[in-house]
Amino acid sequence: MSDTEFYSTTVPRADTDFTVPKRYSELKMIGRGAQGIVCSALDTQYGVKVAIKKFMKPFQTQIHAKRAFREIKLMQLLRHRNIISLLNLFTPSESIDGFTDMYVVMDLMDANLCRVVNTQLDHERVSYLLYQVLCAIRYMHSAGIIHRDLKPSNIVVKEDCSLKILDFGLARNVGNFMMTPYVVTRYYRAPEVILGMPYDEKVDVWASGCIFAELIKGEVFFPGSDHIDQWHQITSVLGTPDDTFIDRLMDTVKTYIRSKPRVHRPTWEELVPDHLFPSGGPNDAQRTREGRDLMSRMLEIDPLKRLTIDQCLQHPYVRCWYRQEEASVNCPETYNHGIDEVELNPEQWKELIFSEVTEFQQKFPTGHTPV
Repeated sequence: MSDTEFYSTTVPRADTDFTVPKRYSELKMIGRGAQGIVCSALDTQYGVKVAIKKFMKPFQTQIHAKRAFREIKLMQLLRHRNIISLLNLFTPSESIDGFTDMYVVMDLMDANLCRVVNTQLDHERVSYLLYQVLCAIRYMHSAGIIHRDLKPSNIVVKEDCSLKILDFGLARNVGNFMMTPYVVTRYYRAPEVILGMPYDEKVDVWASGCIFAELIKGEVFFPGSDHIDQWHQITSVLGTPDDTFIDRLMDTVKTYIRSKPRVHRPTWEELVPDHLFPSGGPNDAQRTREGRDLMSRMLEIDPLKRLTIDQCLQHPYVRCWYRQEEASVNCPETYNHGIDEVELNPEQWKELIFSEVTEFQQKFPTGHTPV
């Protein structure tokens, strides 16, 4: 890292200086979160706009450190056109003694999917957005990863309708069942998570189906106010599930659900009538039927009846976009979840994170080429 020439600049509204390599200029703040501050910048080496995320003392607590470490490991592993790319990883610190801040350089996108929900989209755009989400999720699953926190704010888009998924802080092992139900954003939480059942990759199918429904309806499909209300929102829309599903629940949950009045399951034509879908095009009636059918199969309460990601990708509504190199490519490596189970103190995390940054710079002194 000593060969890289850094400079410090005060970014308006960021309340902190960014110390970055000289190749990055025109920094402007575009967002902030629990993990740090994000600025847009011009990468003069490649002549493209990028996003730079500054992690301020990512190792200050065990939780922050583990999340930051997992994020940079996952971003290095997952290389797919529909997943946010790690373009560069650096720190201005020459040694671990002075190590306080870490910077991640990523693709710069125009907006998150929340901005798209209330816009007028035709079937072509809706189906293409959904196809890209499914491609990204399938690739993650091939690496042994469940995203678990899919939501419109974790999906970013460009004006040309290209889409990327980001934020893997809650990603977990495909085989690691019975994980806490409280970490996943409520509105997109699958029934099996809410009810404390073992779950698998199909939780991401459910979340994708919720996002699809939100794009069509223009609002959250299951807007629960708390954990229990989320279940009531789902059953008030989709009806009470059948006994084959209820019989698989824990006794206390089974008793609770059977104590409630049964809710009749409406038809999907009633739930999402034609006027909610795009109209005016020559094939829109057929596309609406296909879209509604796919939505109904993604939003099956019983995960055993829900479509898999591969089945979704073969559905007529999105199959027109199918490309082998996007939809069938597998991650060359499986993510090692062993580190997620390790309990380290902040100083140990600091050493691990610094080592990761140093190793990246040794392998890729100028980062990855933007695509």
